[in-house]
Amino acid sequence: MGDRDEEEELQMALRMSLHGSPPAQPEPKRSKPPSPAGESPESVARRKQRELMAAAAEKRLRSVAPPATVVLPPPATVAAEQTSAPEDAKEDVKVESEPTVVPMEDVKEAEMGVEVEVEVEKEGDELPPDVAEKLWVMVFGIGVSKAVLAQWSNQGIRFSSDAETTMGLVQHEGGPCGVLATVQAYVLKYLLFFSDNLGNPEVSDPSYASGQRRFYQSSFAARDDFSSLIEDVKTRALVHAMVEILFLCGTGKRAAVALIGGVNRGEIDASLEGLSVESAMDFQKVLRISTFTSRNDAFHLLLANIRLFESRLGAMLFLISSLLSRGLECIQADRDDPSQPLVTAPFGHASQEIVNLLLCGEAVPNVFDGKMDLGGGMSLKGIPNAVEVGFLTLLESLNLCKVGQYLKCPKWPIWVVGSESHYTVLFALNPNVQEENELEERESKIRKAFDAQDQSGGGGFISVEGFQQVLRETDITFPSDKLEDLCNPGIIVWSEFWQALLQLDKRSGGMKDPTGLMGKKQFTIYHFNGIAKSVLNGNANTGGSIPVQRPRICKLNVSVPPRWTQDEYLADVVSSSTSGSKDDSVLSLAPPFQTCQHAPLVDCIRTRWPRAVCSWVGDVPSIV
Repeated sequence: MGDRDEEEELQMALRMSLHGSPPAQPEPKRSKPPSPAGESPESVARRKQRELMAAAAEKRLRSVAPPATVVLPPPATVAAEQTSAPEDAKEDVKVESEPTVVPMEDVKEAEMGVEVEVEVEKEGDELPPDVAEKLWVMVFGIGVSKAVLAQWSNQGIRFSSDAETTMGLVQHEGGPCGVLATVQAYVLKYLLFFSDNLGNPEVSDPSYASGQRRFYQSSFAARDDFSSLIEDVKTRALVHAMVEILFLCGTGKRAAVALIGGVNRGEIDASLEGLSVESAMDFQKVLRISTFTSRNDAFHLLLANIRLFESRLGAMLFLISSLLSRGLECIQADRDDPSQPLVTAPFGHASQEIVNLLLCGEAVPNVFDGKMDLGGGMSLKGIPNAVEVGFLTLLESLNLCKVGQYLKCPKWPIWVVGSESHYTVLFALNPNVQEENELEERESKIRKAFDAQDQSGGGGFISVEGFQQVLRETDITFPSDKLEDLCNPGIIVWSEFWQALLQLDKRSGGMKDPTGLMGKKQFTIYHFNGIAKSVLNGNANTGGSIPVQRPRICKLNVSVPPRWTQDEYLADVVSSSTSGSKDDSVLSLAPPFQTCQHAPLVDCIRTRWPRAVCSWVGDVPSIV
């Protein structure tokens, strides 16, 4: 019984020391009891080893903070049949608990009076060959090119060394931008709005963040002094972002972390040198999976292995972690066409399903809200609920899709921006940019009711019956002749409906507001493109000849006038100024004059803020 009690006390001391927080009331040291008479040599050796280990644990308890080299163990693993994770996840990854091991080298160092670093390792389990094959085909398909594999096996998740863009993740390869940009969006959430809470592993739980969001939305804004960020802050923000995404994929209950087995943390690049990942079997041999139900434990394992995610395999490992957190069967069920690979041919880009998985936790292929019923028991899957960071796309400005309100109006003012071939990030420092004025609230309500009746896949038109339902829900009353004009073609197009609303008085449910008081808005927003390209402005050269290869950040001034189109708004201003009118109320309500600049990014911004006018200094913001 004595040995068992000592073992239990020792394990408790070790656990407390590894969590890096001393007990509230440390007990005074006890004198060492005398050796029992007649104790065998084996018992004496075991007792001495336990005493040395306990001494090391007590030394750690006295320290203020845990050393950076300590690796926290995963939680005592819950067997697959006991967890509440999806059924497919139970089949995909099975994690066995392992005993705590203290190397004898640590005991010898303790005997010599050297401070002991107790390291608890858990490398994870291999994937069964059939699961590895299923995973590989799901991601890359059959017959993937070496060029695509090279893109995905040579992209780490690491920050820029450039002072101006030090908060950003650098992209060197073309394919993984969907993963990098989405992770970047979450990183910005923590750097901008949670920089004082990064020492708390639980900050990655969205329920913890809800109070902070109310605090910021009251009157506070983040700072844009990115050059002052220190490495530890950036690293912790990255780890928090990874933890949040993985648990989001695991429905908040679990997270899987994919690592490479047998890697020396001190020599990551050397350990990966010559490692080939060109087939499912190559992957299966080196991949090790650990599963967590505790955010705290997942945080510390990722923090201890962050250099591996910064290595050339980082983006691929995080994608695999996200897929396994969701579960392969659930991934396939999320998709409209599960026969296609998630990494698209021929250029190896991350599909919208990958981006949506990291944004909302489900690998749905569409960006509208909820599901779209096609009849006959068929439906298309969109974003199921509100998200922390959002998404905008140039494709919507080209009328090729419709982004729903969940993605357009995320909880934090941060958006992944999609073009035809690349993903970047748009963000604001003040959550107030998302607050709607009277005009925007009215417009959002009408648009939501209209979209609910739109069965065209985002084409922007509805049936006459659906139109009547919209009018009832939004308390709009058109004159009989105008209503007949709108309904006569048999379908109602959004643009025509909106133009009619602009001419309909507010008292009848329309948007006509001669004062312009309902609409004016001005704010600042930032755009970050992580791909390392030559910068063409005055700082483009180093040593007078070599272009600077770095990510780019652009600060945009945005003004949203109170009319549907900027042309109409400017026409009113010019008319008032040239008429010699004594009434300058229109001009006083106008934003300060600024040069209107255009780029494809502006078209993306206008999908979120219609009528927006943008200006910037320096290079044109690029979304490619």
